[in-house]
Amino acid sequence: MKIAGRETMNVATVRPWKNFPILDDSVFYMWRGVFVVLIVIACVVTGGVWWQRGAVPPALEQLATLEVKGKAPTKDSSGGMYAYSREAFGQKWSDDVTVEGGHNGCDTRNDVLRTQLEDVVVKPGTRGCVVLSGTLHDPYSGDVIAFQRGAKTSGQVQIDHVVALANAWQTGAFAWSDEKRRNFANDPRNLLAVKGSLNEQKKAADAAAWLPPAGRCEYAARQVAVKAAYGLWVTEAEKEALRRVLAGCG
Repeated sequence: MKIAGRETMNVATVRPWKNFPILDDSVFYMWRGVFVVLIVIACVVTGGVWWQRGAVPPALEQLATLEVKGKAPTKDSSGGMYAYSREAFGQKWSDDVTVEGGHNGCDTRNDVLRTQLEDVVVKPGTRGCVVLSGTLHDPYSGDVIAFQRGAKTSGQVQIDHVVALANAWQTGAFAWSDEKRRNFANDPRNLLAVKGSLNEQKKAADAAAWLPPAGRCEYAARQVAVKAAYGLWVTEAEKEALRRVLAGCG
């Protein structure tokens, strides 16, 4: 057929089902919809959308490599090698370490505050070390906290050992050298500036006993990464708690 000198294609050529009375547009679109639904059902039955298959979070894979054992006791009646004390990990916030930030002339606590807070103000004459104030976007609660250095205010922001020192001791650190324990206690990979009340709530708990209200995926992944880096083991309950969290992470 020609229109104004142009040759056009017959509708039946574009939609050949028009040649068959029973296959009109409504029937075609109905069956197309059924076909799409069947594809979706097939994806669900076979384990999800194809591009998501095998997308296991790396931390979940890393968790599977950690040794599973029971905890060593933190105390014993004779005061032997298993008795935990904070002093076993060296001077608090020591700069005398070989991990990142070591020997930079600033203690570890101020290093963490300076790198993890925003709008930081440092004390004059401290070579950019001592943090006077700043803003924390707390990874454990999602709260925004104004940090102000002072006897009554500094504790609102505390530095959490993601893998607590006592937990590290119970899961392998008791056998380390003094230097390795000192490095662990000041390693920025294991340190987060957090809301003080949540750090106090956590104490030395592992993932089976405590998880933050927010940011659980990042928290669990960091615990696994730190334990893997330092060769620490996990308990059965701890591993299961971490697995449950990570299984729900994208």
